[in-house]
Amino acid sequence: MTGPPAELSGARRRLVRAQIELLTALVAAGPVPAGFDPVRVAVQADALQAKRRDVVARLHPDLVEAAGAEFRSRFDAYARTHPRPAAGARADAAAFARTLPVAVTTGFDGRRRRSSRWRNRHR
Repeated sequence: MTGPPAELSGARRRLVRAQIELLTALVAAGPVPAGFDPVRVAVQADALQAKRRDVVARLHPDLVEAAGAEFRSRFDAYARTHPRPAAGARADAAAFARTLPVAVTTGFDGRRRRSSRWRNRHR
């Protein structure tokens, strides 16, 4: 059996490179690749960051409460310089908590906390 034709192999390499460039622009503040609308990429990047922030907030409402009105700005600043850990959202929340002042995170141990609304609904 023979491998793919050389031209197909080259096309695959170009596709992989383009996908990596687009992903970097979306989640790691990389430059927008040629051929993509910078405004649309920015809108999508913002939406992905908001989704990431919302997942952390749902998993750890205690972090949101502790950070107060600054939660959004603090998380967004963290997310711009820290890619989402491969270990998932819980690891992301723990890493975010480590970037906050100690006074804000006193008592945060990385375990999932249920909001009082969730506890009341599931009794």
